[in-house]
Amino acid sequence: MKEITEKEPINTYLHQHQIESIFNDELMPYLSLYSFDQGELVCSQGEPSQYLYVLVQGKLKIYTTSAEGKTLILSFKTPLEVVGDIEYVQGNDLINTVEAVSPVLMIGVHYRWLKKYGSDHSPLLNFLLKIITYKFCIKSNSLSFNLMYPVDVRLASYLLSVSFDESNTQFKGQLSTTHLKDAANLIGTSYRHLNRVIRKLCTEGLIERKNGFIHVKDRERLSKLAIDNIYE
Repeated sequence: MKEITEKEPINTYLHQHQIESIFNDELMPYLSLYSFDQGELVCSQGEPSQYLYVLVQGKLKIYTTSAEGKTLILSFKTPLEVVGDIEYVQGNDLINTVEAVSPVLMIGVHYRWLKKYGSDHSPLLNFLLKIITYKFCIKSNSLSFNLMYPVDVRLASYLLSVSFDESNTQFKGQLSTTHLKDAANLIGTSYRHLNRVIRKLCTEGLIERKNGFIHVKDRERLSKLAIDNIYE
């Protein structure tokens, strides 16, 4: 993570996403822009939460881990998304793990300044209310996805999400085969069954397994299989 304290890029992103009003004049001096590299963790489930982050560029992966150590993907997020909102309101530790899928930029502010200068700022509170209520709807749906859809649909959706970021045309991701066990856990299937589905999609010409990576070969057909990407 790198911190960018210059105000000009912060103001640019606030204007770009039309969210200038959610931070009042008292909060503005305490805003910073944070950059995260691809694959870097923004925060980890169970850790103390201290910052509210607003995603303004890039793509995030949100997943949860059970007490038994099993992980399950919840969703992929693009701007605008907020990290640390529920924890700020509830005063809890971090609920989920958040990872940068592509290079990410986020505007961040420490909770102490939110509590001091933003607790009665209605534009900020309304913004958080909309984000949080939408988030609960998405979480409910995402848990159903892993029960309702077969593994090939879940894998297609996962591959699209980790391989492409529409806000960054330079990003052409790929899935390393060394991460297949993690991928199996995240989409809720066994490693053995995941490999069977990968071979099937390779035979059908949708993806290619080469040089230690899974590459998307036919994005259009994979998108049709993914049913408009169930995780986004």
